[in-house]
Amino acid sequence: MVTLQRRSRANTVDNAWLSRLQKQYPGLIPPIIAIGIFLVLWQLFAWIPGATLPGPIQVVQDTWILILYPFYDRGGTDKGLFWQILASLQRVAIGYSFAAIIGISLGIVIGTSKVMSRALDPMIQLFRTVPPLAWVPISLAALRQNEPAALFVIFITAIWPILINTAVGVKQIPQDYNNVAKVLQLSRREYFFNILIPAALPYIFTGLRIAIGLAWLAIIAAEIIMSGIVGIGFFIWDAYQNNKVSEIILALVYIGVVGLILDKLMIWVQSRILPEEQK
Repeated sequence: MVTLQRRSRANTVDNAWLSRLQKQYPGLIPPIIAIGIFLVLWQLFAWIPGATLPGPIQVVQDTWILILYPFYDRGGTDKGLFWQILASLQRVAIGYSFAAIIGISLGIVIGTSKVMSRALDPMIQLFRTVPPLAWVPISLAALRQNEPAALFVIFITAIWPILINTAVGVKQIPQDYNNVAKVLQLSRREYFFNILIPAALPYIFTGLRIAIGLAWLAIIAAEIIMSGIVGIGFFIWDAYQNNKVSEIILALVYIGVVGLILDKLMIWVQSRILPEEQK
């Protein structure tokens, strides 16, 4: 009887803890359950005779040192995952910043000028469909160095969604806003900051959010091809050449987590800048 009472109390405490956790973080429980199911299925498939990929248990066992010591630095490209990811993020920050500045500026020009829109639309449609990897050889041939070539690949990959969404946002400004600007005789500066930018901001942030994901994908692909540079992409390629599959899987997990953080960061910035009625 005492044992049953203790079990009942333990179950009550567990249920209360889960309900409290679900109330505080309503979107947390479903992803945790989904990830747990995925890991279990992955491990079961890894136990099948003839399976070529390691399961999550073996991945953790094989990469335990990399997980525990992400900050080690032995010089050259022999660095921990923290430094590999940081190097890739630095390239993304530089290339993405240039893409944002030029993409937003050029998008505003295209959105406000029908002549520029007609003149540049064929080139935009032509170049935006080129995959990031296709830019790597031409960038290496033109720039002769891995670092500037990697930055160019990020830039040329990220600029198109920013440019196109900005241009669309400017073109979608309601005519009533333009009529009010004419009635109030707003100067170009006043129209730009009080009408154009606030109205186009949701479209601009949509482009920025898409572009940050593409920039992260582009640098990983570029680093795999560009040998001898510190970065998570080269880390994957080096692990592949040395047949270290567990390290590749660990790097993929890190890449996914960083991509998720970048996306959530962009959403947070958007929520802080956009007015409530535009969210």
